[in-house]
Amino acid sequence: MMNETSRGSAKTVKLAERRVFSQSFKPLYQEGMGLVEQAAEYLDGKGRAEARKLSRLAATLYAAESMRLTTRLMQVASWLLLQRAANSGEMTRDQVASEKSKVRLDTASAHDEAAGWAELPKDFVDLVNRSLRLQALVRRMDEEVYGEATADMPPASRRVNPVSDQITLLNTAFARG
Repeated sequence: MMNETSRGSAKTVKLAERRVFSQSFKPLYQEGMGLVEQAAEYLDGKGRAEARKLSRLAATLYAAESMRLTTRLMQVASWLLLQRAANSGEMTRDQVASEKSKVRLDTASAHDEAAGWAELPKDFVDLVNRSLRLQALVRRMDEEVYGEATADMPPASRRVNPVSDQITLLNTAFARG
């Protein structure tokens, strides 16, 4: 066991920091940018065609979730680009820390129990789930590297979203008329 003196002088190795500021960052960067590209391709092509076949309720949910997906991926891409800039020496870590304060890594998603969720196309749901996993990974890395874990913020997993709930209520109300 370590005594108090040696424990205070021990240097903690932050694995996330090593990953972000080394060559092992490249696969994470490629995964994130690849997912951005896949989502854009899907939403502009196959997703657009699949969305036309949805009920009004599912189409409303699809539209809202598409916006969340796009927002989530753009925020993750911004974070990845900042880390790449620091990695390549284009920006200092302090500059990155300052700029990354503008990046939000907490874009939620509707619950899979939300009305219309079961109707959403499988490929779309897969993109949403993959983006949530990537966002969670990036957020954990960000918190470890920059030490800004925010205990008051709920996790970025699926959670109740008041806007989505209101859209669902409005859609239900107007569908009755």
